[in-house]
Amino acid sequence: MKPRIKICCISSTDEAKMAIDCGVSAIGLVGKMPSGPGPIPDDLIRKIAFTVPPGIATFLLTSATSLMEIIDHHHRTNTNTIQLVDSIKVETYCQLKAAMPSVKIVQVIHVADKRSADEAIKISEMVDAILLDSGNPKLKIKELGGTGRVHDWKLSRFIRDNVKCPVFLAGGLTPDNVREAIEIVNPFGVDVCTGVRTDGKLDRLKLEKFISEVLA
Repeated sequence: MKPRIKICCISSTDEAKMAIDCGVSAIGLVGKMPSGPGPIPDDLIRKIAFTVPPGIATFLLTSATSLMEIIDHHHRTNTNTIQLVDSIKVETYCQLKAAMPSVKIVQVIHVADKRSADEAIKISEMVDAILLDSGNPKLKIKELGGTGRVHDWKLSRFIRDNVKCPVFLAGGLTPDNVREAIEIVNPFGVDVCTGVRTDGKLDRLKLEKFISEVLA
């Protein structure tokens, strides 16, 4: 099965329409972050999500970590999926599922070393999907995504082979390297932000090339 394609950092209804017209499966809408590209106001996230047709996943990227902050952020935006870009308490996963049973929960794992793999394997039993990225949450100003950096795809493959849920691969993907990444990791889906943009704007030619490489 060909990987699903998620385009992140969508900043307008026009960008969302372009991505969907090109055939993506999901769009990422970035809430307030300590760093990185793409954050937009919650009311704009809600507006964009409202225009997305059924069958397309709308991911709210939230840096919130407490139960009520995450729920409140979702209520302000009304997406069908929540992407947790920072770590949360283990018990919060079950609480989120109980509070929002129809909303999918995706946890980002910032791939750095074997500890990242251990974390992914443990958390995979509690979420709908894992997204492997290249941030660094240990910095004074946390990097929680959108770095444009590639991480160790062999470690990503180890994670993919050992977790109990679907895996999205992110982190420095471009039209030039996504085919190699897919061959190494064999993810359920791929996620791209900066790799299909020019001067911060979604570039249709890059997007179409990226999708073509994914589906090759």
